[in-house]
Amino acid sequence: MKVLVAPLDWGLGHATRCVPVIREFLNQGAEVELAVVRSNAALLREFFPNLRQRLAPSYNIVYPKHGYNMGLWLVKNGVHLRTVMNFEHRFAEEMVRRYHYDVLVSDNRFGFYSRNAKSIYMTHQRRIAFPKVLSAFEPLGMLWHASVMKHFDEVWVPDLPETPGYAGSLSHVKTCPVPVKYVGALSRFEGENLTAKSDVRYRFVAVVSGVEPARTRFENLLRKTLVKIPGRHAIILGKPSLGVKSSNEQNLDLFTHLPDDQFAAVVKNAEWVVSRGGYSTVMDMAVLGARCIFVPTPGQYEQVILGRDLAREGFAATIDESKFSTETLIAAVSEKARVALPKPQDNNLLKDSVKELISHF
Repeated sequence: MKVLVAPLDWGLGHATRCVPVIREFLNQGAEVELAVVRSNAALLREFFPNLRQRLAPSYNIVYPKHGYNMGLWLVKNGVHLRTVMNFEHRFAEEMVRRYHYDVLVSDNRFGFYSRNAKSIYMTHQRRIAFPKVLSAFEPLGMLWHASVMKHFDEVWVPDLPETPGYAGSLSHVKTCPVPVKYVGALSRFEGENLTAKSDVRYRFVAVVSGVEPARTRFENLLRKTLVKIPGRHAIILGKPSLGVKSSNEQNLDLFTHLPDDQFAAVVKNAEWVVSRGGYSTVMDMAVLGARCIFVPTPGQYEQVILGRDLAREGFAATIDESKFSTETLIAAVSEKARVALPKPQDNNLLKDSVKELISHF
């Protein structure tokens, strides 16, 4: 069976959560290739240096500076999104025709399906969250997302089937136009033999991720804030395309990127981790047992909801970016918070889903 896996290019989270999916297909004997864009190609090559990569269309998403503009931004850029979706659908059909893929796995790529291959759509956000001022449009968002999902044969949800799971109301929706399978919480660190050790006990480790200009703005904010706090801190810049490089600025250790075992070692040996609150990051931090402060990306209301719900449960702290400062960061860590991944001891959901899929070929 020949599989083509295509993660969305809105930050690296979609690529990292595809890692355990790719591994499972390989473990069960499938031939796997990857549909990548330049922003995630280097990361996936680090995990799978021997897998062929096909260059896919990019969505080229740039988020607005202020979150409250996102609704208007979506309306303004609707034509662009539809153009990319149509182009990537033609690309998917061409890939199947030329290279004879049996299965396409799309991680939130809306148009990456084929009428001539089994098409899997992976998303945890079956309900697209809207801020309160735009809540009246949420049903329209769900209808639109359902219209996307109906082109696929199955929807795979990276969460637990029991409510609330890990994404709560975002992933647990009653209706769907195609069959739904929950494949468990997915993390690239799950089941890995991570042997590296960190010699430095950092007070804060900041993990920068996401798309521009929000990524660079967050990096600059972290630099300005952490340099004022006593202790040794690290910032992982999330730039795998630059390779693994390090530098020092005052009390900050800066890493362009870290291999998984080193990343895990630094995070595990930190008192606190500061990061965006994307779902893939939440799952990774949970597996690593990190105490987290999440700073949602403005405009990504999904991150606001995830951070709010985790904070209510006492699993993490959350700070709005507009209020992020030395004072608010110190205040946030004045009480203990810990992310704990709520998963069963033996989670075979992904393995069983892949096994069932392969059995039909």
